[in-house]
Amino acid sequence: MEEEKKWELEEAPIHGDVLEAVLSRVPLIDLVPASQVSKPWESAVVSSLRHLNPIKPWLIVHTQTTRHPYATTTHAYDPRSDLWVEIEQPPIKHVSVLRSSHSTLLYMQSPFKFAFSFDPLHLMWHLADAPIAWRTDPIVALVGQHIVVAGGVCDFGDDPLPMEIYDLRTGRWETCESLPSILKDSAASTSLSIAVDEQRMYVTEKTSGVTHSFDPSNKTWHGAYNLRPGTNVFSSVIGFLNDRMVVVGLIGDAENVKGVKLWEVRKGTETVDLREMGEMPMKLVEKLKGASPRLRNIAISSMGNLAYLHNPSEPGELILCEVTDGAKCKWGSVRNVVVNEVNRMQTLAFTCSNVGLGDLQAAFSSGDRRFIRC
Repeated sequence: MEEEKKWELEEAPIHGDVLEAVLSRVPLIDLVPASQVSKPWESAVVSSLRHLNPIKPWLIVHTQTTRHPYATTTHAYDPRSDLWVEIEQPPIKHVSVLRSSHSTLLYMQSPFKFAFSFDPLHLMWHLADAPIAWRTDPIVALVGQHIVVAGGVCDFGDDPLPMEIYDLRTGRWETCESLPSILKDSAASTSLSIAVDEQRMYVTEKTSGVTHSFDPSNKTWHGAYNLRPGTNVFSSVIGFLNDRMVVVGLIGDAENVKGVKLWEVRKGTETVDLREMGEMPMKLVEKLKGASPRLRNIAISSMGNLAYLHNPSEPGELILCEVTDGAKCKWGSVRNVVVNEVNRMQTLAFTCSNVGLGDLQAAFSSGDRRFIRC
């Protein structure tokens, strides 16, 4: 009798709060099969994600070799689980160099074709004709149902800054008003930072902070706005956190970075105000710099309340900034597992995505993708 009671105790099913607590410690990639065990388990998975350990935006690092056959690999960092995974998937059909833009868009452009992907795990690629004007290093943005391609280095009649819009609904390109003339000398993407919301693309000149916005629905530019936080900021980038535009600025100069700060952009009817939100701890600034004696600029990938920052010339360390309680910055860092001595002959592209159980289920259901812990 005593042995029978002991066996029943050991085999007692886990349910309720205990099950939710256990599932809150399970990596997101393992919650997909867990949610399929039974209806109670599915409810427990959803409840644990809602109340105990919510989903956080993933940083996805895409690599592409610089030589034929231009093989690509994909790694993702899940901050909820503090876990890196490699995503094994079919090779991306090569069009040209793989690039990313404003956190969510991956694209490749050649003189003949334009390929792009914007779903969370980039399961689907879209292929279109190339823009009418060929240019190198343009700015590219997805705004609502439009892809905007502007600036770059090109030769297009008397207009050095042609701008084209691709309508996802019609599958056609059309030209429109060029970049503002003040951006003429810095039209390449390396000199500009862009961010988007549902209606507009925002373009900031990294050195001066001069900013314009473009509405593709009526093809009009607005601005200029001054988003330079102060004369001691020598380079800055823009992004969105919790649906609010933010500016991340480097303080000092490239040879002597004295700090990195984050500001919220508050736009009034006629003016733009910047409110300081937080400052990166100096030990993380040193990690951001890496072994390089200079830190000329930074790159940002953001989604929801989380921003990932890295040094484009030394991307080995990723700095995390999570905005909590409305406006408080929680800082951290994680080593970029993609960067090592073996893959120096690769280019990197960074995207940031709200990856949910549905996205993972679609990836698993495709039958040609596997998630492997690093």
